[in-house]
Amino acid sequence: MAEPPASRTSAVDELVDHIRALISEGGLKVGDSLPTEKELCERFGAGRNTVREAMRMLKTYGVVKVRPKIGAVIIDERMARAFDLFSFNTLEVSRETFVDIQGFRSLLEVASFETLFDKVTARDIADLHQVNRELLNAKTAVDASEVDFRFHTRLVAVMGNKAILDVYKIMKPVIMKIMLKAKTLHTFSTVTYAEHAEIVDTLERRDRTAYQYKMKSHLDAGFRHFVD
Repeated sequence: MAEPPASRTSAVDELVDHIRALISEGGLKVGDSLPTEKELCERFGAGRNTVREAMRMLKTYGVVKVRPKIGAVIIDERMARAFDLFSFNTLEVSRETFVDIQGFRSLLEVASFETLFDKVTARDIADLHQVNRELLNAKTAVDASEVDFRFHTRLVAVMGNKAILDVYKIMKPVIMKIMLKAKTLHTFSTVTYAEHAEIVDTLERRDRTAYQYKMKSHLDAGFRHFVD
């Protein structure tokens, strides 16, 4: 008798948890193979359909990849999957979205100023200046927005926190939409370039107050371009 849909769904979720525990507690790492379908059925007392659906979920999460003649192999594409999901959900950017996203960016790029000033090095400052200069050579607004995002990503990287940097990168699709809606190619090469240069200068001078003011003003500048 086939499992009822609701029962199978809960069984799949439970099996996914078991397999994730197997990976973490069993010391398995990227590139290692998971047990075969038959072995998973026997080990967890699950039906083949349940195992197959669990594997499909893990593939969607970016945790496993099924390779011919090898079977399920552990991978780590979780950030890419999250990035894809975020891209799908940012078809349009509203004023509310702008406020939420720029508010979150302010927490990272403004409120974290003490960490930034404690960790920033001469190499960081040189890199930021170099990336910013690329705005002057951008041929299209899209190219310029890519450079703009790289500038802010490089700044966030100064904090030395990979988790924060990964979360910031996930936000790229919506941040890019905000940049492109609020700026033209001319704006990128003039206003944005000048504001970035001033921000880096405050880091170089170790002027915390000026940095907070310049960065907050920079992040809030595009508000008027968004309507309810």
